[in-house]
Amino acid sequence: MTTSIRHRFEMQLSELREDVLKMGSMVEEELHLAMDALDALDTTKARQVYVADDAVNATRFEIEEKCFALIVTQQPAARDLRSIVTVMNMIIDLERMGDQAKGIAKVVPHMVRSTDIPRPPDVKEMGRLAGKMLNQAMTAYAHDNVDLAKMVAGQDDEVDALYAKIFQQLMGYMAQMETAEKIEAAYEALRAARELERFADLATNIAERVIYMVTGKIQEINVDRSDAAE
Repeated sequence: MTTSIRHRFEMQLSELREDVLKMGSMVEEELHLAMDALDALDTTKARQVYVADDAVNATRFEIEEKCFALIVTQQPAARDLRSIVTVMNMIIDLERMGDQAKGIAKVVPHMVRSTDIPRPPDVKEMGRLAGKMLNQAMTAYAHDNVDLAKMVAGQDDEVDALYAKIFQQLMGYMAQMETAEKIEAAYEALRAARELERFADLATNIAERVIYMVTGKIQEINVDRSDAAE
């Protein structure tokens, strides 16, 4: 009887992991859609991001309900409880990443009004890296791979460096612009880069949660260099 209950619980935990991996894929697709909309200045695709984000939000609440049900009905021991708590934190981060992708989509209508505003190519590279970080973090989760989770932090440094470069470029453009409309469009391009920078930070959060789930240790894998120097 006990063996049967344990087997059922393990199956539920496995299904929970599959649900989270599915949510991760949904967010990754939402980001790709948002980046395509930004690249083509396609307002139709931008609206599709809103629909995708609604699906991500609904999935988050479905998974959360499953987590609560498992805690209440199974009273999991320490290792299993850690897995469930990790999921509850990850889905919050994933939902926020979806919000970041939607934030990129919100930029598109503003950019359409001033198509002559330079769009730094590094924004596209930020999107590629951010998507790769999420994919890597979710793969680490799927396989309990701590080493892969730690690799995410190095890519976050690359995203941060690109954001700093874009920030300087666009601030320089804005200083030379004469109309409020063009300044606003340049600001929106900067906003898209900022959304990507936050998206990458949240991917790092997920990687940290994977490490906690596997090792039981809370470890910050992307310490701010300026903080570390103090």
